[in-house]
Amino acid sequence: MKKSEDRAVARRTGGKNGTRSIAKPMRSVAIFGAVGALVAAVALPAYAATKPAEAATTVQQLAAVDAQSLVVASEATAAPLDRGTFTATTPEEIEKKKAEEAAAARAAEAAKAAAASTSTSFNTAGYALVAPGSGEVRYPLPLGSWNVSRTVGGGHNGADMLAPAGTPIYAAAAGVVRASAESIGGYGVCVMLDSVVGGQRVQTTYGHMIYGSRQVQQGQTVEAGQLIGYVGSTGRSTANHLHFEVWVNGGLVEPIGWLGANAG
Repeated sequence: MKKSEDRAVARRTGGKNGTRSIAKPMRSVAIFGAVGALVAAVALPAYAATKPAEAATTVQQLAAVDAQSLVVASEATAAPLDRGTFTATTPEEIEKKKAEEAAAARAAEAAKAAAASTSTSFNTAGYALVAPGSGEVRYPLPLGSWNVSRTVGGGHNGADMLAPAGTPIYAAAAGVVRASAESIGGYGVCVMLDSVVGGQRVQTTYGHMIYGSRQVQQGQTVEAGQLIGYVGSTGRSTANHLHFEVWVNGGLVEPIGWLGANAG
């Protein structure tokens, strides 16, 4: 009996020891798991905070930036362009504008000087080829419609007769049209006549007419006072005017004095 009791006690004692041996590893696993979770909780936010800013940018943020740039571009071209509001901005445009203003100012000053000195600047004693008022020589512009801005001198071979655009231009003498074109060098739209006045060979030139305004063609015969075109500002010109040249027997003469001596 005693031995049987001892064996029963031994069996109960062995069961408790087995339970303890299983519980110890389980506690160890739980402890390691808790420590690992704590390390992860601390390390992961720190790792995220140390990521480069570029890597942290999301696809949605990039899309938002691109969308904004597209909106700005569409707004920049939405309004129609108005060329009428543009001004000279490049150095070339500014210099060109200054040159045009300076040329206009010089023309105005020259007009004043020429108006005061035209009658005394040139010796016209040998200009008369026909009796003044005979009608053989006519003024190329209607009297009272023009004034002289400059005349022969300084490389300029004619008289610039300022007149409003569209003022009619007449042949100063009867003759044959030597040239008639929409562009003849610096003359722009131009007509040139060959005439004989008082037995002398006379060539007259009419420059800077309006485009498409020529009324005569090369080889055509015209009469003194016949309409040949209209005043404009084509070619090398800064204002509406007629560039009028007169050559007698191949020699250049001052046009305004020549007109006064022959047309009256």
